Amino acid sequence: MRAFVGLPLPDDLTDRLEALAAPLRFGRAVPAENMHVTLAFLDDQPEELLAELHEELASLCLPAPEIAVAGLDVFGGNKPRLLFASVRQDDALTALRNKVRQAARAVGIDLPHERFRPHISLRRFHRLRAGEQQELDHLIAAQGAFAWPAFQPPECAMIGSTLTPEGAQYDTLATYPLG
Repeated sequence: MRAFVGLPLPDDLTDRLEALAAPLRFGRAVPAENMHVTLAFLDDQPEELLAELHEELASLCLPAPEIAVAGLDVFGGNKPRLLFASVRQDDALTALRNKVRQAARAVGIDLPHERFRPHISLRRFHRLRAGEQQELDHLIAAQGAFAWPAFQPPECAMIGSTLTPEGAQYDTLATYPLG
């Protein structure tokens, strides 16, 4: 099963982020109900291994991070592949991510070493056509300073992800209290 561990977001924030990206007429929008901050992408794993990870995460005392959205940006440089809302780095967020990744490794899930750049995905791009880069640049110039007051999520969740032609469908497999 394809899965990840992430932080759910308040509906008012995800609704606002969905509205910010709505003017773009290209790319694949991430629906508000799918927006989250990823702590660990687990890829495809046997259900037995995810059950072991669940037990490991349920036994931990996980810190509650402070989540503050601070701006819009893209991954991919000159060939953007993702529009996202930046999440400000926070020591508790980094500590939470590290605990989740350590738990995954403890049960045998091999995670790649990667730089942590917390973000909320808004819209995915395959290839921009003529004029779309300018439209994207205009959106970032107009809305790029978007900010959202800091909040502490009450839980993190293990989410199952099923890929479909319409995009990913998420199912919450388990939740873990923070704090």
